[in-house]
Formats: sequence, C-alpha cells, structure tokens
Amino acid sequence: MTLIIAEAGVNHNGDLQLAKELINASVDSGADIVKFQTFQANQLATEQAEQARYQTRNLGHSRSQLALLQELELKPEQHDHLIAYCKQRTIEFLSTAFDSFSIELLAGLQLKRWKIPSGEITNLPYLRLIGALGQPVILSTGMANLGEIEAALEVLEEFGTPRRLITVLHCTTEYPAPLEEVNLQAMLTIKKSFGVEVGYSDHTEGIEVAIAAVAMGASLIEKHITLDHDLPGPDHKASLEPDQFAAMVRGIRMIEKAMGDGIKRPTASEKQNLAVVRKSLVAARHICAGELFTEENLTVKRPGTGISPMYWDNWIGQIAARDFAADEVIG
Repeated sequence: MTLIIAEAGVNHNGDLQLAKELINASVDSGADIVKFQTFQANQLATEQAEQARYQTRNLGHSRSQLALLQELELKPEQHDHLIAYCKQRTIEFLSTAFDSFSIELLAGLQLKRWKIPSGEITNLPYLRLIGALGQPVILSTGMANLGEIEAALEVLEEFGTPRRLITVLHCTTEYPAPLEEVNLQAMLTIKKSFGVEVGYSDHTEGIEVAIAAVAMGASLIEKHITLDHDLPGPDHKASLEPDQFAAMVRGIRMIEKAMGDGIKRPTASEKQNLAVVRKSLVAARHICAGELFTEENLTVKRPGTGISPMYWDNWIGQIAARDFAADEVIG
C-alpha cells in the first residue's frame, strides 16, 4: 500500500497549537505520516541568503531567508509535545532535519525513518551523518541529476544505510510546480537506474499528478497540507487544504485497488459474463443427421455456451451426429 505523507512542514507558522491542528487534519484526511521540519535557522542560512522566488511571491515581500526561518523554527521541546500528540492520534510523526544539530535532536527521539530534503542531496557531511544511522531513508531529488542521485546513494551506503532501506522521491522544486516540468517518467528512470523503491514528492496544484504517480508505481507520496491557503507563510498557497488532501488519499486508495497483481486472466465478475458476451457455433439452418457441416449451414452467434468459434476449422467437414434446428447451438 502506498505510504502517504502529509507534509505539514512549516505551515504551523511557529505555533504549537496550529501544529496540532495540522496533525488532526492529517489524521482525518487519511495520511499515514505527518511530517514537519526541524532546523536551527542560524545553521541553515547565512544573513546574506535571499528568499526563494516562490517565497517572495507567496509572502508578498522579500527579506532574508534567515529572518523568515527564525519565525518558523520548531523548538526542541515542542517536538516532544508533537510526538506525544501523534501517538495519541495514532499517526506516525516524522520531521526533516536540515542541519547536524537537528539530526542529533531527532536521533534522540527515536523516529522510524529519515527524510533527506532536496536541498541536502549534495551536502556530504550531512549525508554521512544520516547514512551512519542505518535506518530507512526517504531521499528527495528535486533539482538533482542522475549523477548527483548516484553520489548521494553511494555515500549513504558507504556509511551504513543499505540501498534496500532507501526510497528515492522524484520531485520538482518549485511551488507550485508547473505541469510541463513535472516529468513523471523520471521517477521510472530513477527506479531503473538505481534499483530502488521510488515515490513522488508533489508540489503541483491539485491532486491529479500525485494519483497518476501511484498508477505509475510510486510506493510513497508526499504532499503539503495546510488548514487554509490564506494563512501567512511561504508554503500555504502551494499546499492542499484538508478536504483536498482527503480527496487525494481517496483517489490513491481507489487506484491501488485498480492496479491489481498484473496477471491477465478473467476476473470473478467477468466469468459471469462469458456465456452472455462470447459466441458459439450455431446452425445457420436446419441440419440433418449425417449431413456435413459447411460454411453455409454453420454460423457464429451468442450465447457462448457451446463450441467456441476458435474451433470453426475443426468442425467444417465433420458429419452431424444428429439433427440440429435452425439457430441451435452446436455442442
């Protein structure tokens, strides 16, 4: 079954109560995991680092990344509250670490898995720290080429995380991501190139692309969730509101049912229709016992309860063992 991550990210706006409401929305929407972001702003960005273009567009103003990030930090003690609340609501807590301090913090909280964001795929010291933990890893690949993905996988493996524990997410790092830049086929290229489980981190508007990714073989879907598109903050406008997220989950679960096991065979419901829809050899006119079956006195009609028309050539020239009335099924 597809693992579905509700990316709460920084949509809590630094407010613990809002973070809990995002957990509630994730549970009610049917997500398996709710994910936040853990970072020390002063370790993540310099004072000179500018906001991303999408952040300026969504916020309506420009300032340094550092100033923005400082307002969105989850304090160390808030993690304990959120983990306890996730246990209460029966959903897995996950958070992306963006720096060495945050890796150490989350390692002490005994999470089940690690999420490496797209921006850290070329961060060698960071990859070494995550790899040494030897736990399941979700690796996002926005902005990366195949060579960078290969290098990151090699570091993770070298330092202790086997490839079988790594799921690689195809991703387009823009908010929202233009459809013409999604390139879902690249997810399959990653799978073929590296022999890993693959998934999709979706930044497009709407729910269609995430559902399509599941139909193409994604084992994991990640999508941003917000309580309200109009809340202040950089990611709300590129997130799904709870009713939209729930619709995406329903769509994914329906597609999973439709995917099947890949074996082509008549289904249980189809078997009931075989006799009605298929055809049999039928007497085109009255046929007397001892008469030869010919192309003139045989035809093909429903129902499919008699001799299959695939045996037409076998029956032409045989002798009728008895009389057949016109329109009678041969059998």
